[in-house]
Amino acid sequence: MLVLQNLGKQYAGNVAVDGVNLHAPAGSFTALLGPSGCGKSTTLRMIAGLDTPTSGRILIGGRDVTALAPAQRRVAMVFQSYALFPHLSVRENILFGLRVRKEPKRDYERRLSRVAGLLGLATLLERKPAQLSGGQQQRVALGRAVISEAPVCLMDEPLSNLDAQLRQDMRREIRGLQQELAITMVYVTHDQTEAMSMADQVVLLNAGRIEQQGTPQELYTRPATPFAARFIGTPPMNLVALESMFDQRVIRGTHGPGIAGAPRGARVLGLRPEHVRLDAAGLPAQIEDVEYFGADSIATCRVGDCRVAVRVGGHLRAERGVRTGLAWDAGHQHFFADDTLNSEEDNPCDASS
Repeated sequence: MLVLQNLGKQYAGNVAVDGVNLHAPAGSFTALLGPSGCGKSTTLRMIAGLDTPTSGRILIGGRDVTALAPAQRRVAMVFQSYALFPHLSVRENILFGLRVRKEPKRDYERRLSRVAGLLGLATLLERKPAQLSGGQQQRVALGRAVISEAPVCLMDEPLSNLDAQLRQDMRREIRGLQQELAITMVYVTHDQTEAMSMADQVVLLNAGRIEQQGTPQELYTRPATPFAARFIGTPPMNLVALESMFDQRVIRGTHGPGIAGAPRGARVLGLRPEHVRLDAAGLPAQIEDVEYFGADSIATCRVGDCRVAVRVGGHLRAERGVRTGLAWDAGHQHFFADDTLNSEEDNPCDASS
């Protein structure tokens, strides 16, 4: 079990991590998710002992390891760069940590055989890293971590150097390995697809703080903030500005109808593109653009001062400027009191348009 208690880190007065609290049960897979600079890698480095916290505590298996050296924490780590020794064979790269820690040599072959079998490296043990593909190098880095038999494994964006198809394959392999070995894994990524498809628990970070944490389903179905709503989901959730009209909440720039079920203080309506449908009898809208992706199309529609993305099955053939309507079920609505969005790209409403 891994526990972080009010963990914080400052660099020259700049706050990198601010009061992070986290509980990762034994044998679970936790993903630290967020944009670049949000503090996820710094948090991972503090767990590993590579950075010293400014405040807070780190507990592994109920033991306070905050002040312990990395070698005393019983954690393994896989880096983004793989960090393989080019002059050593696959065998020696995997065994390197055992040799450095001077663990009993009688266990080397047994542990190596098990790891090589799990990762499909048995026929590659005598090759050098330069003779391996990117995916094979990633497996060697995984093998070096797994052979330590540490109860906690930390991964810092390990798949970012791989192409899309290989990333998909490696996601399945890493998740299967974690479940088979019952390792407590903490996985840093900026890719919400990786976090949502692999993790038991997703911790979404923003500017050094936890924006929301929970199961992938919880973050998708019940986003707590506009940031969480936009970060989770492909394409991201529509965030539509609301304003008052005749004691109702309406989409900005329209004359109604009022949004059913909208609380009086709601300033933003959130709608997933897959939950909105084109319906001539719905809220009046105008198609601005259509992107075709094979299995479905994404139509961008103008509603008042706002843009709303709609996922439509198959190939939608519609010209720019075509008038249509939008409809959705009230059960798929999300309301937020905060209308502070992080960038112009995140704000689909423009009063000047």
